Amino acid sequence: MATQYGQGYGDWHGPGSPGAEERRHRLPAPLRAPVEARSWREFGYLMLGLPIGIVMFTYAVTMFALGAGLLVTFLGIPVLAAALAGCRGFGALERARARRLLGLDVAAPEPLRMKGGGPMAWMGAMLKSGASWRHLLYAVLQFPWAVFAFVVALNFWAYGWALLTYPLWFWLFPMYGGQGGLQLYGDQAHSIYLDNPFEITVTALVGLLFTVATPWIVRALTTVDRLLVHGLLGPSRLATRVVELESDRGVVIDTAAADLRRIERDLHDGAQARLVALAMDLGLAKEKLAEDPREAARMVDEAHGEVKTALQELRDLARGIHPAVLTDRGLDAALSAVASRCTVPVQVEVDLPARPAPAIEGIAYFTVSELLQNVSKHARATRATVDVWRVENRLLLQVVDDGVGGADVSGGSGLAGLAGRLDAVDGILVVDSPVAGPTRITAELPWRG
Repeated sequence: MATQYGQGYGDWHGPGSPGAEERRHRLPAPLRAPVEARSWREFGYLMLGLPIGIVMFTYAVTMFALGAGLLVTFLGIPVLAAALAGCRGFGALERARARRLLGLDVAAPEPLRMKGGGPMAWMGAMLKSGASWRHLLYAVLQFPWAVFAFVVALNFWAYGWALLTYPLWFWLFPMYGGQGGLQLYGDQAHSIYLDNPFEITVTALVGLLFTVATPWIVRALTTVDRLLVHGLLGPSRLATRVVELESDRGVVIDTAAADLRRIERDLHDGAQARLVALAMDLGLAKEKLAEDPREAARMVDEAHGEVKTALQELRDLARGIHPAVLTDRGLDAALSAVASRCTVPVQVEVDLPARPAPAIEGIAYFTVSELLQNVSKHARATRATVDVWRVENRLLLQVVDDGVGGADVSGGSGLAGLAGRLDAVDGILVVDSPVAGPTRITAELPWRG
């Protein structure tokens, strides 16, 4: 593997870091929230939600009721398909609105799976699509929630800013309204007006409380919208899982093809070439046997050495495919054998209650093997440790060395390929390798007994 050691991480306290962001703000978050762009975008999202919800709800209910009523005839099927198609269009609009105003990036749902072409295939695919029916459900559920969120957000926002700015406009009442100020209470006997400096100040303070609380209320309301958009307008969990499995299958196929090419290359350039040379040497020794027995014996002796070398290469190649010690004795013995071939002292600790499935065991073995190869070739370490243990339904591997550090998964390195192999079986590779070391690489695999 050509893993590059020596590349460091960026400075976490640079201009775009969270620490710098906190230093730029002098006001605490509660006082800053009413004037932040995010708060106004979320408020705008709730204000737009009501008119859009009215249109979506009207369209969805009308078209669905019309289609359901016409199901006694053939016309109901295309009307229902058109209703679902329209709801999918509204869903695309809602995803774009959530992306622009809420910063919520929801992927488009899975496309229609049509068997054949033509209008009938399209209508059948539309009616069978679970995503289409989720879009219809969203159009129905979003409207009552949009009414509630619109009323709450608008009232809190309007009352908060009106009361906060009351000292600036209370003079309108005595000048144009014929009363001392804003009427707090009134009946036939008496009335209470907010007209003296103390009452005006208290009113502004109440407005400040409303104004400070409103962005957080709005944020809580938009959280429900986020859940609706993410849960009903995005791809289903099953579809997402299918995409992941298809991607993982591609990684597994590519990895298997690369391993096959490597084995073929090693056989062609190593053992096969050596065996061809061995056959030629034995042929020459056979010809020399009658006229020069001593020379023939020397050539046979050389051929014997070539046979030993070829057998060692074949054993190494077989060990690279699947070592016999792993099959016979498990991870502890197999990893100890790998550690003994490392250029630095390696301490191996395997604490497993039982052996995992052969496939997981093999992946764990080759993961540690490649990581120890990196230690030998790139780390410039003096010692390393390998720990293997189980936590609930996960198998964890950790390789630590005291080398120069700077290992990086990005950049197309060997670690990136290793992370891809682990991801193909729902595994995870975590690299902690600051410049100057130490390097700590943890791999997590699913436990399958």
